[in-house]
Amino acid sequence: MKNIAFIINPVSGSKETQNAKKKLPKLIMQTLDSEQWLPNISFTEYAGHATEMAYQFTRMGFDAVVAVGGDGTVNEVARGLVKGYGTPGTGCRTALAIIPMGSGNGFARHLNIPIKPQKALEMINHSEPICVDYGLANGRMFVSTCGTGFDALIADHFAGSNKRGFATYLQNILHDAFSYTPQTYHLVGDGLDVTHKAFLITFANANQWGYEALIAPKASVQDGKMDIMLMSSHAILGSASLALRLFAGSIDDSHFMDTIRAKEVTLEREEAAPFHIDGDPVEMEKDIHIKIIGDGLSVLVEKRF
Repeated sequence: MKNIAFIINPVSGSKETQNAKKKLPKLIMQTLDSEQWLPNISFTEYAGHATEMAYQFTRMGFDAVVAVGGDGTVNEVARGLVKGYGTPGTGCRTALAIIPMGSGNGFARHLNIPIKPQKALEMINHSEPICVDYGLANGRMFVSTCGTGFDALIADHFAGSNKRGFATYLQNILHDAFSYTPQTYHLVGDGLDVTHKAFLITFANANQWGYEALIAPKASVQDGKMDIMLMSSHAILGSASLALRLFAGSIDDSHFMDTIRAKEVTLEREEAAPFHIDGDPVEMEKDIHIKIIGDGLSVLVEKRF
């Protein structure tokens, strides 16, 4: 028997998703293999609670901790696990599992974790742990992406909205795209010295923002590097084409996009501006040091053999 903890964020996602979470404990008991897993089920009560609980479960020697929510919840749980591991990059222990019940669910989608809760639970019954990378931006952990520019502005507006879902996300994009003023950025480190006026810069460990919006189609969570995606300041001229490419997985082929791969860089900005970590807006200094920690997090994925 293996110990598994479910940390459920009751407020992430849409109203429909929030209502579904109330029924989740029963679904867990019905679906989880009782001969393999001994479950513990908890609900978060405040921001940062998932990190505290994940840390405690890790220190208690649990085999897996399940983040039930969106990318923000996954980030919180992952932070607790990594804190419990000790020294970064010294090996994987308690595994992260995911029941994606948020808005974008980018990290879960990258790992091919089913979006439907029952299917995700069934996958846990037939899963195996793998070690994956995560990133740090001025010491703040990200598992999928972080960035600045237009996408950070949208993350800020989306966080302040009373509604969730792709329609709200798209509405924010259409509202702000034509009035946004691109900034000039400087990237140094890992052999780089690049100055670029950009609509946005995304530092991608995983391949997407969420909603299958593949901002870094070739990004891998197991290569020890990030894909730095720089969108041209003239991107608005090709916005229709870029939107199609974003969801088709070919945005990196657009002449409005540049891709740089690196393990560690410093982003120098003209001034402090919006920044996001895994889709959540954060207060961040003007200059930001971003690096990848290789094989720093254990994750349950579908068993391959």
